[in-house]
Amino acid sequence: MSVDVVTFGCRLNVYESEVIRRAAAGADLADTVVVNTCAVTSQAVKQARQSIRKIKRERPDTRIVVTGCAAQTEPAAFANMPEVDRVLGNEEKLDPAIWRSHEKVSVGDIMTVANAVLHPLDTIAHHTRAFLQVQNGCDHRCTFCIIPYGRGNSRSVPVVDVVAQARRLVESGHREIVLTGVDITSYGSNLPDAPTLGALVKQILKNVPELERLRLSSIDSVEADNDLLDALANESRLMPHLHLSLQAGDDLVLKRMKRRHSRADAIAFTGQVRRLRPDVIFGGDIIAGFPTETEEMFARSLDLVIECALTHLHVFPFSARPGTPAARMPQVQHAIVTERARRLRERGGEALRKHLDSEIGGQRRVLVERGGIGRTEQFTPVRLAAPAIPGTMLDVSIAGHDGRQLLAS
Repeated sequence: MSVDVVTFGCRLNVYESEVIRRAAAGADLADTVVVNTCAVTSQAVKQARQSIRKIKRERPDTRIVVTGCAAQTEPAAFANMPEVDRVLGNEEKLDPAIWRSHEKVSVGDIMTVANAVLHPLDTIAHHTRAFLQVQNGCDHRCTFCIIPYGRGNSRSVPVVDVVAQARRLVESGHREIVLTGVDITSYGSNLPDAPTLGALVKQILKNVPELERLRLSSIDSVEADNDLLDALANESRLMPHLHLSLQAGDDLVLKRMKRRHSRADAIAFTGQVRRLRPDVIFGGDIIAGFPTETEEMFARSLDLVIECALTHLHVFPFSARPGTPAARMPQVQHAIVTERARRLRERGGEALRKHLDSEIGGQRRVLVERGGIGRTEQFTPVRLAAPAIPGTMLDVSIAGHDGRQLLAS
């Protein structure tokens, strides 16, 4: 008997894939592959469909179950694939009882889900860092984004449950925990007393003193609260790496995206955090070729990489998602979108190399991962000079870099 899980998309999907693996295994399923999909771009959905077909070609007797955000938003499309045996929604995939049933399509109304349920895990296969889900869903409606319809409205795990799970993870040997969710800076809005993400961070660090590193997944800077800024300034165990959901550097594009920050807000936030925590490093998501984007508008996104000093850049060529307002706007030509994405990646590569240059000759403490790689506090990868046990901490000297990662001596 075996249950394999193929995971696409975000850290939250990685976390949930481990929950799925255990729930499906508990149902005594034989020779089953679960494809946990992503819907953030049309390319992500296409990749999932290609993966399903490939699995069936290579393992014709295997049962294929499709779940995740793409299954939630497009259940009929996956159910109609001849390779697919079952389709489960994002809420259903975490319910052990569903895995013991045989209904072809089990996809409920995700918008009716009101609570975030914590599924305790001691470890996640093939990952050194522990992921801890604190929140799910999103209350915002950016014009390009399909994810709220795949994840539902924002809902948070109570502070006491998060702290207890963090303690369990540390007791099981984890030295670094990553807080994850869909919109973690909205944390607490549906809970009694509405605790903030910053308050949650402080409670974890206070009540789990053995935790060596606490890291945040992607945040929305406009929602960053005073406790979070205070923790960044004064809590050395909160890692100096923030990945920002920026999306564009032009104010009119941001308005058409229905984002809640301006270009000036982004620049001001990164400057403020850098003053509070001088060793901080920023990553960022930027979309290339959003509908109506002109060359002048795009140039402001290029410039934002420099003005915000974005070291780890995630570039997304615009992908129209059916049912979103942006899909009905005047589209930029595909060739132009592709070319702008290339230029953004080049700019990001230049920024990364500048950061890597600045690290040469320094000392860094790294958490060892598999494959001979470690990660610094700023999440920069380091190629280790000698094998080391995953999960251990090492102090290393930085001798150089190869343009993508640091090289330890």
